[in-house]
Formats: sequence, C-alpha cells, structure tokens
Amino acid sequence: MSKITASITSVHGYVPEKRLTNADLEKLVDTNDEWIVSRTGIKERRIAAEGEALSDFGVKIVEGICKKRGISPEELDMIIVGTITGDYRFPSTSNVICDKVGAKNAWGYDVSAACSGFLYALDSGKQYIENGTCKKVIVIGADHMSSILNYEDRATCIIFGDGGGGVLLEPDTEGYGIQDSILKADGSGRHYLLQAIGGSAEPVTKENACTPGMYVHQEGQTVFKNAVRNMADVSAEIMEKNELSSEDINWLVPHQANLRIIDATARRMGLDKEKVMINIEKFGNTTAGTIPLCLWEWEDKLKKGDNVVLAAFGGGFTWGAIYLKWAYTAK
Repeated sequence: MSKITASITSVHGYVPEKRLTNADLEKLVDTNDEWIVSRTGIKERRIAAEGEALSDFGVKIVEGICKKRGISPEELDMIIVGTITGDYRFPSTSNVICDKVGAKNAWGYDVSAACSGFLYALDSGKQYIENGTCKKVIVIGADHMSSILNYEDRATCIIFGDGGGGVLLEPDTEGYGIQDSILKADGSGRHYLLQAIGGSAEPVTKENACTPGMYVHQEGQTVFKNAVRNMADVSAEIMEKNELSSEDINWLVPHQANLRIIDATARRMGLDKEKVMINIEKFGNTTAGTIPLCLWEWEDKLKKGDNVVLAAFGGGFTWGAIYLKWAYTAK
C-alpha cells in the first residue's frame, strides 16, 4: 500500500472591504507613509466591518473552498482554526464555523500560536489525514487583529490587519502534499509580544479594563532580531534536512510580518525575489492569516509538483517551516 500524505487540494482567502491606509494612520498616531513603508513594507491593511467576527471570515473561507472543490460542507470531517482572535474564549471558533456553514459532520478545534498558527494547525491537520482518521480537513489561518489593537500605539497599529485563508487537505498516494515540518517554540519570549490582560494570569477587572494591557504589546527590536534569526534558520534547516538546493525550491511562502524579515529569509535560502510570495504591502500582518492569503493570491501560479516552503515566526515565541509538494495546477 502506498504511503498516504496530506495534500492541499483547494485554497481560498478572505479580507474585509475596508482599507486602512498609511495616510489614514497619519491622522491617528505620530507616523507617516515613508516611515511605515521603509520599516515594514506595508502601505495599507484591511479592517473588519462593525459586527463582523472571525467566524464570519471562516464561513467565507470554507464556502469558497467547498465551491472550488465541488463538495458540500457536510462532507467535511474537520475544521481546524489557527487564530488568537476567536469569537469567544470558548467555545472554539472552529465550533462556531462548523455551525454557521452547515458542516454537520465535522468537528475541530482552535490552535493558538500567534503568527505561526497556520503552520501549527496545518501540521496538526495532516496527522488526521495520514493516519486515515479523516478524508477532508479544512485548515484555516485567520485573525481579527483590529479587535485587540490600540490605535494610539504606533508600535502595533501600523503593522496588523484583518483577514485570512484556508486550505483543504485530502489523502494523496502519488507523493504530493506535505513532506516534512519543523516546528519550534521558546516560551521565554512571551513577554515581548503578547496581550497581557484577559487570561487567567491577569483576568479582566474593573481596574484594568481599557488599560494598555488589554491590547497587543510588542517590543519591536527584540521581536525583529529573533524573527530574522529563527525564521531564516528554520527555513534553511528544512532545506538541508530534505537535501534541497535553492534551485529545487519553486516558492517560499513567508509569514508577512516585515519585508526586511522576508528578505533575510530569502537570502538565507539563496532565493531570488521572483520565488518569494509577498503581499504585505496590501494586507499588512494578518498574523495566522498571512501564509494562506499568499497561497490564495498565488494559486494560479502554482503548478503540480512545485516544491514549496512555508515559514513563519510569531509571539510565544513560536516558529517553524513546512515543506510540501503542490498537488494540482489550478484551472
């Protein structure tokens, strides 16, 4: 019997309509377009409509995937969601999406790994395909970052946006799909990028409600240094482990945190920019959503058999890389 691998067979993304440009941010905080672009590469980001929840992103993603694949949500076995901005502390947003989209036969859960959430969730989803437990697993990476941002803090509000994407995993016996993954974590980095208030360590009280700890806090220089080193290192590591040269790689799909981090990772892998998926200028950092958003935008350029490396670094600290062989050429 041929080895079963988990292949991506459909992909879809979603971003809200509202655009928040650098010019808009100039009216909110002490910043300007040149400063933002030179340090991050971001020109605009998308912001959810009032009343629009993360599960609403998920519904559009699942419906888009099912339409492309020609299947019903009732055929899905699982929906796994990588996110840090779920609808509620509980139940899981996966649970809510299953209900809203009519995936009556599916179960699932959320994965909290910040910007590495999609990679962690994808590696989790592949296990259920490879061991034969499931035949159709949707993995979503998405975040509603505007819900936890302080728009008076220029260190964070210029970076993040709302949106995400997802993929359908199905069994493959031809050698395509996920080939290898390296996932890592270092909890000592938690203080440099976090939302301090709202969990059991520091619950919400009358005294701390609406204080800065309620929102995303980031110590930019420390996060940047760790991201450059670890995202580049793990990308090079997965190439070496699988005996891949830069010529063997068709695409790098990096987390869209900062253009300088992306460039450093590509240089470490020996890749020209033509092989790197970049859309940070349009969407900013959608946290767990950046990698599937890139796959969605580049779907028509991906060819069956392409060697693809996904790489991310996020709060926690968390980071990792996944190597896969693309399983289809889009029609």
